[in-house]
Amino acid sequence: GNTTSATAIACALMGKNPMKLAGPGTGLDLAGVRHKAEVIISALQRHDDDQDPMAVLRAFGGFEIAALAGAIAGCAARSIPVLIDGYIVSVAALIAVSQQPGIRPWLLFAHRSAEPGHQAILTALKAEPLLDLGMRLGEGSGAAAAIPLLRLACELHNGMASFADAGVSDKETSHDG
Repeated sequence: GNTTSATAIACALMGKNPMKLAGPGTGLDLAGVRHKAEVIISALQRHDDDQDPMAVLRAFGGFEIAALAGAIAGCAARSIPVLIDGYIVSVAALIAVSQQPGIRPWLLFAHRSAEPGHQAILTALKAEPLLDLGMRLGEGSGAAAAIPLLRLACELHNGMASFADAGVSDKETSHDG
């Protein structure tokens, strides 16, 4: 699945052990997770000589991760913020930021996935997600949950009066009779 290729990319770019980052995806048991990590280890051994993000993407990624990385880079180049949703999209963000570090300020992270590799990516990108709900679903579910929070933040920012506008004094007043 796509968590396998995402974990391989994350391990290759961050130099992490697949036994630590591989997770169950949408339903593997412990034996399945172990097998997933072993497959990733084997693949990394065949491609261990190149740390270039594009070479890593070519070796382990699919078209969906490549398209996401390109879309992230394209938005950042146009000063458009990007809401990063979960593990797979965070891997695409890691690729984009590895290529062009100036992309990072344009990224907002919707949620922290339950996948073990996601926390490693968030740490590497110095990202604090808006939500931490233990989600595993993907498909934009974290972003959909985060959008009302972002809308509220924008409304508060744009609509909140300053102390001067609201007639609030910054001088202390005495409440002594």
